[in-house]
Amino acid sequence: MTPDVIFYISGHGFGHASREVEIINALGRARPDLRIVIRSAVSPGLLARTITVPYELRPGPCDSGIVQSSSVTHDDRETVQSALEYFGAWTSRVEAEIRDLGGSRPAVLVGDIPPIAFEVGARIDVPTIAISNFTWDWIYETHPGMTEAAPWLLPLIRDAYGKASQALELPFSGGFEVFPRRQSLPLVARHPTRTRADTRAHFGLPHDRPAVLLSFGGYGLPELDLHQVDCLDGWTVVTTDRITPQGPPVPPGVAYVIESAFVGSGFRYEDLVAAVDVVLTKPGYGIVAECVATGTAMLYTSRGHFREYGVLVEGLQRFARSRFLAQADLFAGRWREGLDALMRLPPPTEHMASDGAEAAARLISAVAS
Repeated sequence: MTPDVIFYISGHGFGHASREVEIINALGRARPDLRIVIRSAVSPGLLARTITVPYELRPGPCDSGIVQSSSVTHDDRETVQSALEYFGAWTSRVEAEIRDLGGSRPAVLVGDIPPIAFEVGARIDVPTIAISNFTWDWIYETHPGMTEAAPWLLPLIRDAYGKASQALELPFSGGFEVFPRRQSLPLVARHPTRTRADTRAHFGLPHDRPAVLLSFGGYGLPELDLHQVDCLDGWTVVTTDRITPQGPPVPPGVAYVIESAFVGSGFRYEDLVAAVDVVLTKPGYGIVAECVATGTAMLYTSRGHFREYGVLVEGLQRFARSRFLAQADLFAGRWREGLDALMRLPPPTEHMASDGAEAAARLISAVAS
């Protein structure tokens, strides 16, 4: 049976997948007649926990992304090597994607933001829609060693992007001038479905003291010693087994949430984001979007050389209460000063619409009709 919509989703981090999940859910609710297929190397478990409409997963990498050595550092050499391996076999990869379609022609291909989606669409004469806040050529343009090792890479990626039928540009963006047809999209963000009081009660968080959530993606912070944290007498520190996998026993003042506690509970991660006062993290699109949408403050640290970082920090300064924490202070547990300062900040004066998932779903639906 021919899929109506194929979503090509970068497996880099959780931000690409988390926003496309919201778009897929909105599209599936509005158009239950559409057959949705996902092409991605993102965790199947993440998709299964968060997608609420029928879909088919065709797993596997569809771009090379950035190789991380930890939650807050990148491996620049391996990133270059990964890009060389993936894009060095470009022609055969495109041909394999087309063969896998078996001669069928979907109604539309959506890419966030693998170049192969737009190359395949052009080859089989199917409309394509790009959705993202950055492009990989924009990221790779300043990545250490990339252009020296592969001077052919940026032209290849830009040629593929130039074949997109339409590009939907999210806030906090860079690199979209490569697309010949583009329009702005509101913020795509996950929204809480449970009240702050319900979420705190469910996860055993005290109601009478502020709480900070550690959010560092799939790599976590295994080297972080929570016993050193200097604010446990006045703050509740919320961590998951993904972030500090050593588990209990934990010091007083730490709430340890097992990731499996979300499964079948009716609670989602964004409910936890909305229930705390501050998120301690590195800036990535997904968590920035959730903090902006929920009004949760952010204490952020650096994430190594990554071009998107500066754009996201600029957005935080405009649309959220935020403050920087050096990595040395993060790992030494010197958090109190930054957390207390955030609590004294007034709400941001600028606001941003966060109904981008519904807007994107309407546009995709129109093309798929």
